[in-house]
Amino acid sequence: MNRRQRPTRGPAGPDGPADPGTSAGDGTPERLQKVLAEAGLGSRRALEDWIRAGRVRVNGRLAQLGDRVGPRDRIQVDGRALDRRASRHPRLRVLAYHKPEGEVVTRRDPEGRPTIFRHLPGIRDGRWITIGRLDINTAGLLLVTNHGELANRLMHPSRQVERLYAVRIHGPVPPTALAQLLAGVELDDGPARFEQILEAGGSASNRWFHVLLREGRNREVRRLWEAVGCAVSRLKRVQFGSVVLGARPLPGQWRELTPDELTGLLDLAGLAPPRRRPLVRAR
Repeated sequence: MNRRQRPTRGPAGPDGPADPGTSAGDGTPERLQKVLAEAGLGSRRALEDWIRAGRVRVNGRLAQLGDRVGPRDRIQVDGRALDRRASRHPRLRVLAYHKPEGEVVTRRDPEGRPTIFRHLPGIRDGRWITIGRLDINTAGLLLVTNHGELANRLMHPSRQVERLYAVRIHGPVPPTALAQLLAGVELDDGPARFEQILEAGGSASNRWFHVLLREGRNREVRRLWEAVGCAVSRLKRVQFGSVVLGARPLPGQWRELTPDELTGLLDLAGLAPPRRRPLVRAR
């Protein structure tokens, strides 16, 4: 009687650097969500939710968190077999999207609000994954990729990727407030602080600042200012890691990262450079 092969189980732990789009070449079992992420199906966090929801099977059995899979294991997502040979070497792509205010960073919005995904190009292998998020009232640079492992690493707090924001404050900003923001304030999800604050012009009632963070908690920039009694009237992300927004793309448009920008992100993520450099496209 034929028995279905069981996936290997192993303890969860941090993964070492890997070549983008590849699995372990020696046949060593890897965590299931890592394999799915490398196939471009989503970030590890999202894929863990898929596994919990029963959307993933390995060798005919419902997958569980902690499963590890080898080259011969058969993976199904929503009843469809994952072609691991086709997804093993997809061309690594990262787009810089200029998000305008009023768009949400979800594929489908129950309220019918416009989403960023309506502006992104079609993709043959996998799907677009956002590297972090921006709330509906925040504009600026948002990176999207087809490589879940790259997205996961860049979003992980341990990487301390720099994020630079331009923020306009309505009303007075006392020096004591700036000192507090640099020293650190207590938010409802723990202490937080700006690494750097630079004045960037404006009027007495609407002053602009550039603020630097090394993490990406939900609405963190707004909550920090609110904690010292200051009201944010405009917020725009202008840099993520080594990628700067610049004059292009315009709001609602995107461009492919240059090879140098892509290499910079891979270095931040602790990943090896891609075998083939992507074409530079603009829109």
